[in-house]
Amino acid sequence: MAYNNILTSLEDNILVISINRESKLNALTIETLKEIKEAVDEAQTNDDVHGMILTGVGEKAFAAGADISEFAHFNTEQATRMSADGHDVMNSIENGNKIVIAAVNGFALGGGCELAMACHLRVASSNAKFGQPEVNLGVPPGYGGTQRLVQLIGKGKAMELLLTGDAIDAQTALSLGLTNKVVESADLLNEAKALLKKICSKSPSAVNKVIKCVNDYFRPNVNGMQREIYEFGEAFETADFQEGTDAFLNKRKPNFRAE
Repeated sequence: MAYNNILTSLEDNILVISINRESKLNALTIETLKEIKEAVDEAQTNDDVHGMILTGVGEKAFAAGADISEFAHFNTEQATRMSADGHDVMNSIENGNKIVIAAVNGFALGGGCELAMACHLRVASSNAKFGQPEVNLGVPPGYGGTQRLVQLIGKGKAMELLLTGDAIDAQTALSLGLTNKVVESADLLNEAKALLKKICSKSPSAVNKVIKCVNDYFRPNVNGMQREIYEFGEAFETADFQEGTDAFLNKRKPNFRAE
């Protein structure tokens, strides 16, 4: 599929989705978010895709927030719709059945930070900057930032970053748990691919069940422990369980994607 604002490439069963608005620091327009969701949703049902990496073109920015010029004159109804649609994009990434890793190159601010947080894991370049500066525009974050930032780094520090609008560097993000790894810019994509390949070598059904169980920990009125009990039991009826246990008992490496 041809896109206006993103690039996609599939190699070794890894789909790389790159935001392609480098001259605008990969700022997120409504159309850009729609295209990201379309690419992610299509990949979820494509057997050739085992996992995804989301990044931005160039070294300056993963995504330096939403494109402010696009919504500066929105009314309440338009802004509410924009936020709801943005949440749909983030939820499609977070709740999908395949791992998505954010390769954060440079700025991940506002909507860009929210997009990175919606991914299951984050690998950051040493020049990365994370932040939620929306208070400087007179609004709170609109794509899940008030919720996912708390989940990842805790209420106290999240509240500080959300209220001050301050940005933090990659090493600070690593120390807070906002990113999983920090590497040099030249190594960013390879490191993200290596991490994704390691995860994709595991049981796809088990990986999907882990995603569901972990996400349920944060859902209101949902018992994550019960979800784990259910998913654990269901796993025993899968081909992956048969393959994994047989490989263990026979001291061989499991092949979870055998034809």
